[in-house]
Amino acid sequence: MFDDIRPFRDNEITTIIDKLINEDEFQASVAQLAIPRIYRLSPWLAKKISKVSLKYRSKGFTSVNKIHFEVAKYLKKIINKSAQDFSYHGLERLDVNKPALFISNHRDIVLDAALVNLALHQNGINTVESAVGDNLLTTPWVSDLMRLNKSFIVKRSETTKRAMLNASKDLSAYIHHAITQSKQNIWIAQREGRAKDGLDKTNPALISMLLLNKDKQTPINDYLKQINIIPVAISYEFDPCDQQKAIELATKESTGEYTKTDNEDLTSITKGLLGQKGRIHLEFCPALQGDFENSKAIATAIDEQIISHYKLFDSNLAAFAHLNNKFADSIVLKKLKERMKNLDELQQHWLLTMYANPVLAKLALNQ
Repeated sequence: MFDDIRPFRDNEITTIIDKLINEDEFQASVAQLAIPRIYRLSPWLAKKISKVSLKYRSKGFTSVNKIHFEVAKYLKKIINKSAQDFSYHGLERLDVNKPALFISNHRDIVLDAALVNLALHQNGINTVESAVGDNLLTTPWVSDLMRLNKSFIVKRSETTKRAMLNASKDLSAYIHHAITQSKQNIWIAQREGRAKDGLDKTNPALISMLLLNKDKQTPINDYLKQINIIPVAISYEFDPCDQQKAIELATKESTGEYTKTDNEDLTSITKGLLGQKGRIHLEFCPALQGDFENSKAIATAIDEQIISHYKLFDSNLAAFAHLNNKFADSIVLKKLKERMKNLDELQQHWLLTMYANPVLAKLALNQ
């Protein structure tokens, strides 16, 4: 059931891990991250070392949870090196006996879901299965790796309307089944693609997809209680990918389009994980409640939760002040200007805008 999109199960992982370890591209990726100096000098030797190390370390991987716990330890080390502080609030609101659908804003390809998992893991709460678009799964080994780490696949590359509808129905059914039957927490971003401009907006089409599995007799609000939506507001003081995002936004404004370079997503994933982020804060909002008529109303309610609970950092306030010709903290502004080196005027404007827009969103919400 759902075999083409679900995460791997415990009885499947040994075969998948063996397959991964013998994958040349996977060995190279691990080597570049773990032993970059050796890889630059001798890629063959670095891959050999990585293969031996992976074989040794994977002996204890007898369950998906053990893999997940190992990932959590590695992620904690990354956060300790790349973030000044990692904080979260709102977990005390959770009913840990009721699985939830966490819907967060989307700023980083991998890190958003990973940080939700880290916060849950540190509090002894069951970690999430996270949604990942098949557009990121460029090779079979990447797909295998993600599904080993409790990810399920969102099919975005179907070529016909019928195929897309069927894929959406399957996804909707899987999410409902995972929450209500498997008692599994789920994470999905509020929209396809990162909010590169800093404006966090839930796509009503996402909510429509979630409701596809609802039968006609079940009221919308009853179905929402079943899937238990918890909005999550994720705030980064600094975005390691801000320069690339600014270049993309400026290019789209100038030419009307932007074409990704080869391996751009992989580069963004690496930068997002390893780049300096300053402070990070997650706010787990109250469970979504209310009397909703349609998908648009539900999306608006999620937006209100995320925007109102979003933590503004000095980087946001300084960018907003500078763009509006008001006094900006000189130390913070200097840090932002440092991040704008080698960018042209339009690109610099977009970099400041992506930091300023969360302030605008809060102001608009409070009007």
